Amino acid sequence: MIFEQDMAAISAALAPLWPRLSGARIFMTGGTGFIGRWMLEALARSGIDAEVTLLSRDPEGFRARAPHLAARFRLVAGDVTRFPVPTADYTHVIHAATDASAALNASDPRRMFDTIVQGTRNALDLANSCGDARFFFLSSGAVYGAQPPHVTHVAEDWRGGPDPCDPLSAYGEGKRAAEMLCAIYARQFGLDVVNARIFALLGPLLSLDIHFAAGNFIRDAMQGRTIRVVGSGEAVRSYLYAADLTVWLWTLLIAGQPGTVCNVGSEEAISIADLARRTAALLGGPGVEILGKPDPGWNPGRYVPSTARARAELGVAATVKLDDAIRRTALSNGWKP
Repeated sequence: MIFEQDMAAISAALAPLWPRLSGARIFMTGGTGFIGRWMLEALARSGIDAEVTLLSRDPEGFRARAPHLAARFRLVAGDVTRFPVPTADYTHVIHAATDASAALNASDPRRMFDTIVQGTRNALDLANSCGDARFFFLSSGAVYGAQPPHVTHVAEDWRGGPDPCDPLSAYGEGKRAAEMLCAIYARQFGLDVVNARIFALLGPLLSLDIHFAAGNFIRDAMQGRTIRVVGSGEAVRSYLYAADLTVWLWTLLIAGQPGTVCNVGSEEAISIADLARRTAALLGGPGVEILGKPDPGWNPGRYVPSTARARAELGVAATVKLDDAIRRTALSNGWKP
């Protein structure tokens, strides 16, 4: 029920823009993941005649999880680091494929870096071969590196970066290198590129069992367990709801000016400790325990974007507040108030 309500809101927000994609021929990597799935669910309900080819490492698995999408869009088997270049003349290439896995980033940073950079180059080559395709790169707020405490909301013109001497920066540095490739292809070959730097997210379809703290907290509260914060809980994050994310991404793809780079996220900042407490209170969890161990992640500090550019240039807004995002995510996973 929540998911369909979200889809209705997305359809209403994007109704003026969808006709501009009529007849589009889209090639998409990462379409079977959390973000890609939301984008495809919205497109499938748009009523327009856009064609989409999805690159997937496991087409049969996606068909089992989302048969309605597999029936609507064309699936091709392949890995983003080595896929045969299709012969179709695409109008848009959406490159969303990256394994945002903390475990992979820690255990095999070389593979993480290579997947991001080589995968992006392959996708760029495909777009460039199509002549006048628009290339949409889904980057990350990780390109900014550790956000200084005095920068409450990091903007697109921030010139900081990840620590290049720390292998835990493989994901962020990979995204930075991929953005450089996008800039090179735009300058050297005249490719039309738009870029979304995505921050933390919440919403239906998000796995509650991977490394994202907000999802883990919702899972534990729903199961009646004490929420345990491994670190000090002082890290600060913000969470954009997936329905808003979907509107922002399609708006940037359809209406963004060539060369546009936009942060995509929420400005509603909260510490991890307070997020845990709020989740427990909203969902009826028994409480929170702060373990205070060293933070194993790449960013124990602040990770909150400024979205002034997206709001001014694209006319988008974060419409779902954090409390409601937590409730909706829980409801979509079977929580009973």
